[in-house]
Amino acid sequence: MEATAAPFSSITSSRQNLSSSSSYSIRASSPTSLFLSRKNIGNVNLKFKSPRSFSVRASSTPDSVVTLLDYGAGNVRSIRNALRHLGFSIKDVQTPGDILNADRLIFPGVGAFAPAMDVLNKTGMAEALCTYIENDRPFLGICLGLQLLFESSEENGPVKGLGLIPGRIGRFDPSAGIRVPHIGWNALQVGKDSEILDDVGNRHVYFVHSYRAIPSNENKEWISSTCNYGESFISSIRRGNVHAVQFHPEKSGEVGLSVLRRFLQPKLRVTQKPMEGKASKLAKRVIACLDVRSNDKGDLVVTKGDQYDVREQSNENEVRNLGKPVDLAGQYYKDGADEISFLNITGFRDFPLGDLPMIQVLRYTSENVFVPLTVGGGIRDFTDASGRYYSSLEVAAEYFRSGADKISIGSDAVYAAEEFMKSGVKTGKSSLEQISRVYGNQAVVVSIDPRRVYVNHPDDVPYKVIRVTNPGPNGEEYAWYQCTVSGGREGRPIGAFELAKAVEELGAGEILLNCIDCDGQGKGFDTDLVKLISDSVGIPVIASSGAGTPQHFSEVFEKTNASAALAAGIFHRKEVPIQSVKEHLLEEGIEVRI
Repeated sequence: MEATAAPFSSITSSRQNLSSSSSYSIRASSPTSLFLSRKNIGNVNLKFKSPRSFSVRASSTPDSVVTLLDYGAGNVRSIRNALRHLGFSIKDVQTPGDILNADRLIFPGVGAFAPAMDVLNKTGMAEALCTYIENDRPFLGICLGLQLLFESSEENGPVKGLGLIPGRIGRFDPSAGIRVPHIGWNALQVGKDSEILDDVGNRHVYFVHSYRAIPSNENKEWISSTCNYGESFISSIRRGNVHAVQFHPEKSGEVGLSVLRRFLQPKLRVTQKPMEGKASKLAKRVIACLDVRSNDKGDLVVTKGDQYDVREQSNENEVRNLGKPVDLAGQYYKDGADEISFLNITGFRDFPLGDLPMIQVLRYTSENVFVPLTVGGGIRDFTDASGRYYSSLEVAAEYFRSGADKISIGSDAVYAAEEFMKSGVKTGKSSLEQISRVYGNQAVVVSIDPRRVYVNHPDDVPYKVIRVTNPGPNGEEYAWYQCTVSGGREGRPIGAFELAKAVEELGAGEILLNCIDCDGQGKGFDTDLVKLISDSVGIPVIASSGAGTPQHFSEVFEKTNASAALAAGIFHRKEVPIQSVKEHLLEEGIEVRI
């Protein structure tokens, strides 16, 4: 795999330290060259209430500086924000000498193994890293930053790693009855002398990966914790001052922040015992979704559709306004949402990199929200009015740099699947294939928007037909689910079953499964549809559309193999608090993060 990361100097120089003390809108000299302005862009006004009460800014004394090795792929903004939140400032690695001179070094590896090693080797960072770690200097590797310490990986390989820890990185085995990637909040089995895990307190932490390291006699002296997912794998290592974790502390809420704090302040005495949890396995996720668009006054708002219609049924027919995106996301984080998903519901109409307010929403949200963020809408190849071509990879990269952990692809994935099913050939040119190849399939969600079509007999259409629980308007006992594009406005000649199978083959790591018929109805998820898709693919499926009560969440988890359930309107309107959903699931014996 070719590395697409930029040189270290260009990566760090292009980043901005964004203040949240004022209301801003964004202007661009080019779609990928962003800068702040106090003027409006077009007719879109982006207004923010300062979230500064959450964060602590550090003075740049030697004890408050952390050296960060950012090789240029994926969302590293989140670890930056977490470090600043804890009161630390950041020095970026520009040269191998910066590694050797670091007082403490964090390597938040994001993306795929081969491109990362390619960048480290070409820049001379690999040798400096080995020297630093072999000298027992304070080091914390995160996710890929753990895997690269091992001898090799089979991801697009074999590919040689740094070789500091015995063992090979291999892919999870789906034949063990698990979904790959491993996405979600799981439990740790913590060993003695783990140090940075002392405050985890048997609570869940967030994982997102397809490859893992297996414990062995050769590496057992390094292991500080394991996790079970079909098998036991290494979730953290420690030897002296050298630590690395497979999970993402910057995405594991307060628990994850405690891990970072322990690494950064090993001598800090904790006077209050951490809350003990009851984590034992992979939890079901409860996700808050924010449909974002500009209203008729030009303000960016969270809205909610009724079968995808977001306008009020009134004389004014205005866009339904349920709150400000940054404020709501911050509240849902405090309320216990396991993930937050932003869907730019007009992104299919315009050039996505021109939608700078949405990018800025991500940036502000990620300053104080330490759970995974997904963004979707308009992620595709694009040629602007001047004839300049932008690949979907460039669009996704801007979202990742702005704070997204996963991107969601809708219409473009439908077109790619149709071409793949017609030709049987993976061209590697679709947005789905390009992004998953560079960032890993765990970073790519495909959003499916199907509509139920009733038929009298399974042979009536050339698509997967199922017997439905509730008959159609004329007593039909069967239905297929027609996929749509452009926000549900256009039906396509492909079913949800066929699309799900195709996008999994093309590189999707997760499916967000909507249902236009159930959207905004509050009568429950379409469990027929969710069961069909979750039984048919080996990647996680998120159930969406129709939640109205806590019981609807337990129903979809009990009747289907959904890994997560998503809701929007009931949270926005405060009809059902997130905590009430989780308390109900616990009462029903369904494991969730608390």
